Amino acid sequence: MPKADIGLIGLAVMGENLVLNMANHGYTVAVYNRTTSKVDDFISRRASDKAVIGTHSFEQLCSSLKSPRRAMIMVKAGATVDNVIASLLPFLEPGDVVIDGGNSEYPDSMRRTKELAQKGILFIGAGVSGGEEGALNGPSIMPGGNPEAWPVIKPVFQMIAAKTDQGEPCCDWVGNGGAGHFVKMVHNGIEYGDMQMISETYQMMRDGLGMSNEEMHEVFARWNTGVLDSYLIEITADILAYRDEDGNATIDLILDKAGQKGTGKWTVMSALDAGQPLTSIAEAVFARCLSAIKDERIAASKVLDGPNEKFEGDRDALVDDLEQALYASKLVSYAQGYQLMRAISDDKDWHLDYGAIALMWSGGCIIRSAFLGNIRDAFNTNPSQTNLLLDPFFEKAIKNAQSSWRRVVATAATLGIPMPAISAALAYYDGYRIERLPANLLQAQRDFFGAHTYERVDKPRGEFFHTNWTGRGGTTSSTTYDV
Repeated sequence: MPKADIGLIGLAVMGENLVLNMANHGYTVAVYNRTTSKVDDFISRRASDKAVIGTHSFEQLCSSLKSPRRAMIMVKAGATVDNVIASLLPFLEPGDVVIDGGNSEYPDSMRRTKELAQKGILFIGAGVSGGEEGALNGPSIMPGGNPEAWPVIKPVFQMIAAKTDQGEPCCDWVGNGGAGHFVKMVHNGIEYGDMQMISETYQMMRDGLGMSNEEMHEVFARWNTGVLDSYLIEITADILAYRDEDGNATIDLILDKAGQKGTGKWTVMSALDAGQPLTSIAEAVFARCLSAIKDERIAASKVLDGPNEKFEGDRDALVDDLEQALYASKLVSYAQGYQLMRAISDDKDWHLDYGAIALMWSGGCIIRSAFLGNIRDAFNTNPSQTNLLLDPFFEKAIKNAQSSWRRVVATAATLGIPMPAISAALAYYDGYRIERLPANLLQAQRDFFGAHTYERVDKPRGEFFHTNWTGRGGTTSSTTYDV
């Protein structure tokens, strides 16, 4: 029997479709799953006419692979990945490549890169985005880890990845250690923000403007031909038009209680650790948390009052405002994501290529959108750009959208319709553009109760002062530091 070009462990949705994608591109793939009956079922059904070899043990999988072996793991993040790697190691040789294609935390990929290198095994932690459809037809792939592994896996990954309209693969080397999984984590954080902002816009249309699903479908379909052209806007239009076998609008039957698998939370935690204001994405994560306490919200709805205002303005005009508000908020969310990437890249010495990351996100992935091309152009023009909002294209886009954005947030507050992510995006924009924030008062308060010291505007930066505010305190001050 001819040996396989690559092996894949874990035949869940993403794993199965990646295997079929590889096979469709001329690769022979060996597969293994802990429940071996799933291997047999896959071989006899979806992969029956493909160059796919079923195996029932790690030893059999590894013996089925050409040297250097390439084994890709598609299992649940955490200890399960470590267990699979431990099971593979007895059957691997120096120079073989192990790829974790799941949603692992990037510190785990940093650790695994080092640990496996000590054994002569080359590790790649690759973010894979695109869901079921992307995995089958071309995902966005963000590989990082041991750079010696990249030439070994590059032909496969760039062949199966999505392509831009110019034929460029949406896959390239991201950086050492955990860089690949870190960029995928930020991608997912931006995805959280996008989905929440779209959902807030939907609620304003539904509850604030009284629009029907059919009317909202038409709006989102129209928006998908303009500045909001993107995968998530496209599928939102499709969802709003979908009806089940009984003719019911499926969207109206879905419980408003959102789940999450952790990547959004990890993104926010990374931002907190790095001291980066990832406000829009944080609000998107918290919005899911708020949705999850459904029973509490039901009880609270019977007790807590809100405004009884009804929208009496020009509905079509507000719909146009919503388009601009959503666009501006999305731009802020991406800008915040790129700020976080720059901070962690500088700390880890990864030298991330931000234009290349925009290219990788341009096809196949969940957050693919038309303006990623503008993000790529911005960083190609100025690789050291500190914030996307300062790029001329984005500065102009925000300027044009600003009045609409403010009208939407004000209308939402008046009607009592929550828009946490869109409101947070506007608050961030206003905070970022204002030269003098009220943190001087905050610093005075900290110094008053804790002698934490402060800097002065009339003295050199880096020189710290303490005031005996009550006349009863001493001259001793606390150490100045940032957590």
